[in-house]
Parts: sequence; C-alpha cells; structure tokens
Amino acid sequence: MESAEDWLVESLRLYQDFHAFDLSGATRVLEWIGNKGVFVAGYESLKKNEILHLVLPHRLSVKENQGLFPERDFKVCHGGFSDRCVFALKHVPDTRLLVTSGLPGCYLEVWQVSEDSDVIQVVSTVAVQEAEGSLWPRVAIFASTAPGILHGRRLSDLQIVDLESQKTTYASGVSDREELSSLQVLDGDTFAFCCTSGRLGLVDTRQKWAPSESLRPGPSFSGQSWCADVGGRGQAPGPSIASLGSNGQLRLLDPRDLSRPVSSVQCPVPTPSPDPELLRVTWAPGLHNCLAISGFDGTVQVHDVTSWAAAGNQVEPHFTHSGHLFLDGNGAGSAPLVTTHTWHPCKPRTLLSAASDASLHVWDWVAPEASC
Repeated sequence: MESAEDWLVESLRLYQDFHAFDLSGATRVLEWIGNKGVFVAGYESLKKNEILHLVLPHRLSVKENQGLFPERDFKVCHGGFSDRCVFALKHVPDTRLLVTSGLPGCYLEVWQVSEDSDVIQVVSTVAVQEAEGSLWPRVAIFASTAPGILHGRRLSDLQIVDLESQKTTYASGVSDREELSSLQVLDGDTFAFCCTSGRLGLVDTRQKWAPSESLRPGPSFSGQSWCADVGGRGQAPGPSIASLGSNGQLRLLDPRDLSRPVSSVQCPVPTPSPDPELLRVTWAPGLHNCLAISGFDGTVQVHDVTSWAAAGNQVEPHFTHSGHLFLDGNGAGSAPLVTTHTWHPCKPRTLLSAASDASLHVWDWVAPEASC
C-alpha cells in the first residue's frame, strides 16, 4: 500500500488545491450556505454537539494554483450546541434558519443564525410521530415564500409541514412501512424518495399520493441498503438518478422510465459499507455526467459515467481522494471512514469531505483529458 510520504509527494501532482481542517468532533453534515460557507454538526451520543458555520479558506477564491496547503485556515463565523446527535441539517434558502434531525428522533429542531452575534440557537421544534428506536426523520426543504419541511422515517409518515404555522400541507396518507434513506426536493411541487430497500419514487404534491416508482433491485441485490441522488433536479433527459448499494453496486435510472436501470455497475469498494447510514452518492453540479461516492472506507471516488458503456460491470474511478487515510492522526489506530462529502456549488472539481476522525478536507483535483 502507498505510504503517507509517497502520497504527499504524489498529491502535489494530483491536486490543484488541498486544505485540511480538524473539527472538534466528527460530522455527518456538510450543508452549503452560498458558495463560501458550510455548516457542520457533531453526531456523538451522550454529549453536546457543536453546530458550526464555517467559511472556506480564502485561497479557494484565488484563481492561481495554490498547491497543497493542509492547514487550519477555515474561519468559524457562528456556532451553537445541540443536546442531540445531528444526523441531518438543512439550510432554509434566503433565510437564516436551519432545520436539524437526529436522535432522539421524535422532533425536528429549527435554528436561527444570529445576525448581530456569533450564536446559532434553537427557535422552535417540529413534532413528528412517536420515537421509533434508532430511526430518525429524513429531511428536505421546499424553498418558497412559505417554506415547507419535508420529513419522514417511513413512507407512511411522510409529510410536508409549513415552517411558520407548522400545519401539515401534504401527507402520503398510506400505510406503507418501508423505511426511508433519503429525501430530495426537485422543484416547488415535486420530490424524490429512496427507501433503504432500493425502491425509488418521484412524487407530485399537487395530486394525491401516486408516485412514479422503480421496482426494488432484483434478488441478486437482496440484503443491501441503498441511497440515491437526482442530478439536474431530474429535468434533463437521460439517466439522472443514481442509486448506490452498500456492496458498491451503482445503478443509473432515467426519471422518465423508472421500470429498469439504464446501467448497473460494480464500483471497486474493498468491503461492503461498515455503516450504510453513511453511504452517499452525489452528482457534480458543474460537470457533465460525473458523480462521487463514499461511505465504504476512508476514500471518496469520483466516477465519469460516460466511460461506463464500454466498461462492462466492473468500473474504475476517474479519481480517488485518499487524503483522509494518509493524513490520519490516529497512528496505528483503525483507519477513518468518510462520513459525508459534497460538491462545491460553483467550482466544478472541488469537493468537501469529512471523516470519522473529525477531519474535514476541501480539495480540487487536477483534471486529465476527460469529461470530468
């Protein structure tokens, strides 16, 4: 295996920019506010967890190549503390409000980022159905003049609540107990859901519950847990839905026909995900047909899906970020696991990634001659 010294030398060639930051605790949350700020939040049990608003390093807004800079140059702008594990955090666009979900899972919390101080504090809670063991509500935000909170643990309790009045404006109204893994708002009237079983659906809130759905993955994929992401808000033609399984299978689907995948490939993961809750697949907002996956080990893989047609079932990543492995400060301890990642909203090849050792990286790789 490559040594840390070898990786550091090689990184000078591989990265346009690289910045490393140590948080006070690991995070599963990377939520953008604008294109320079990001929210993080801890998820440890039996302790207070920080919620922080960080501003990215100034060097990332400079056009010249800055090289490798693993240093603590993020700026903390606002902060607060949660008594719960924060597993999801969503910023309400065009406001100073945040919505968090976690365990105990019988309510959501609404936070406000202070305008005249550095404090983030709870201003209200949103009740959900009675706590259900280790299940916590998945959350997404409908942004409008009257923002709505889409949340649910199962299809049966999926609903939209008006943020201000806390009145329910839409509910699935079904008895289906399938467990949700992710929710994603696509526009003012539609959203996508993914169940842990791999079942996918697109919902139009202007009508009663009648989602356009995919079938569950076949028997060969049984026993896996799945997550999904819709690229381009599902409006561009072609396979814009990516569904990732805990064994590394990745399926692409066309939202116009969810009856069968456009393609199904096996990503090179060392083992099944040790924690399927950390599985993540995301489309690049500024690159054509590129996506990233994480949650299997200490790496983030970037894939160019245009190369899959001739690849057969086995595919190789276009680029792999291994910095969380080689900059790990735990010595001989267990290798860190990437807990989440996100693409920069404006810089095409820049990603943020966080790991279980509380490391936070922002990196921009040097692009070879390819679509990514």
